[in-house]
Amino acid sequence: MGLGMIVASEIVRAKGHPNVTAKHKTTLEITRDCDLTLRGDCIIGVNADKAASNLSSDFKAALTSPRNILLIVLEAGGFKDYLIAHGSREITATDPRRIIIRRSSYVEPATIGVYATKAAGDLDRGLVNSLKSGDAVLTVKLYVLRLDDIEPVNP
Repeated sequence: MGLGMIVASEIVRAKGHPNVTAKHKTTLEITRDCDLTLRGDCIIGVNADKAASNLSSDFKAALTSPRNILLIVLEAGGFKDYLIAHGSREITATDPRRIIIRRSSYVEPATIGVYATKAAGDLDRGLVNSLKSGDAVLTVKLYVLRLDDIEPVNP
């Protein structure tokens, strides 16, 4: 079976912005908004083609299973970074503007992952610097993996 079965996936595309700082220590956000102030230090992409509410119903349902995890792959400017988060029974993913991944357990309508291994401030700085260009394209690949399908590795 390998490392686990993908039960749902989504791709979100967003743009970079000169005010991307990615300094926030507890959250990471992608927004459909076109502008970004320096106060938005968790935002890594603007003008996204999807928000939490635009994710498929199958994807949202998969996020609510405690046996599933969310793998997030971020790509921009030839750089790539990864993080893992957990789902939660409380996830509704109904926000029409934002997608948020959190280190904490807090869930609100934009939240799609909790207990994440990284926040904006932990991302590869090459990736972050590439997002400071308004021409940059951020590709966010989201994979929900079923933990039940992960087999132990024998020594």
